[in-house]
Amino acid sequence: MKFLEERQMLVGLLEKGMYVSRLDRDWVGTPFSFQGFEITSDDDIELLSAYCTSVFIDVEKSVSPSRPSLRVAAGPRNVFPPRGPEYHNTVELRDEIPRAREAHAGLRELAERIAEDVRRGRRLEPGVVQEAIEPMVESLIRNSDALFWLMSLMKRDDYAYSHAVNCSALAAAFGRHLALPREVLVELATGGFLLDAGMAGVPAEVTHHDGKLDPEAAALMRGHVARSMEVLDQAGVTGKWARELVAGHHERHDGSGYPQGLGGDKIPLAGRIGSVVDTYDALRSDRPHRNGESRHGALQALYRARDRLFQSEVVEQFLQCLGVYPTGSLVELSTGEVGVVMAQNQVRRLRPRLMLLLDKEKQPYSPFRDVDLMNYGADLGDGAVKITQALEPGAFGLDPAELFLT
Repeated sequence: MKFLEERQMLVGLLEKGMYVSRLDRDWVGTPFSFQGFEITSDDDIELLSAYCTSVFIDVEKSVSPSRPSLRVAAGPRNVFPPRGPEYHNTVELRDEIPRAREAHAGLRELAERIAEDVRRGRRLEPGVVQEAIEPMVESLIRNSDALFWLMSLMKRDDYAYSHAVNCSALAAAFGRHLALPREVLVELATGGFLLDAGMAGVPAEVTHHDGKLDPEAAALMRGHVARSMEVLDQAGVTGKWARELVAGHHERHDGSGYPQGLGGDKIPLAGRIGSVVDTYDALRSDRPHRNGESRHGALQALYRARDRLFQSEVVEQFLQCLGVYPTGSLVELSTGEVGVVMAQNQVRRLRPRLMLLLDKEKQPYSPFRDVDLMNYGADLGDGAVKITQALEPGAFGLDPAELFLT
């Protein structure tokens, strides 16, 4: 007996030649064949985006260039804990931004203080981390977009501090997406915040090195995980999720990571979450030897590494958490207009809320236009106005930080 081998994919990552076997909704009410169909054109993908967030691909029937990487171990698996009560935004974006800004500032200040304490060998006061983490988690619970909108406008002036705050927020947001309990969100945020705390003792010539490190420098880099665990001990962090995230954030699905060389399900779930969060933000960040990726580009890089460096189910849920076009992404519409993603639409991830910056002639709007792609251009027909591409940071000379942080 031959079993159907399927792979769930976000619509924004589909390619021509893939065979759609199931939708993320009933076939009824859609124009698609109940028996499934092969994607033969960009129009097919655009039409799918009007009805679905994700679809299921029949690996055997697919003939796309990505077919080899679609193959997975037999059968879909649920690698996550049972979902608790779902979180819903209870506060409007604009109303939550002041509290999100205050929470972000508190975390940033603490990140600088911890780095200095680690460099000088000073012990941390137990409880200070959780005290700073909780306001950020509460902000994310009230509104999942406000903090990320604010962070997208922040200058990434110091990687160590920005990385700590970003990983903390990303880990908590991922937990929110998975409907994990509030106390787990706090632990994930704590682990994300401290995962690289041990890097403070690594010389800059090692952390900024471009290329392969010599054995001594590589050992120094790998040792930061153990040093970060020591920081957790000093800070009185005993939570299982936080400790497993820090301990496992450099382990890899294929066993090629460190410090223990764990692979697959032997890596605790928190460690698998930490590895995706840490890598995503590292890809996004400018470093001395390279420029950072766009949000969309970083997600694509993670997706290409699924089933090799990262567990596919974790990557796919992370993509669904952030959306195909994460908050802060610069995008171009089918109308030619250019805008920045302000908030996700939880039902239709390909139709977020935008702030339009440029009109179809690429001239600035004054004032900027706040639009929701769920209803923008409704008079032109369903799906008439859509995102056609994610733009690289700085495209058309646009810097959202300069436009909005004034």
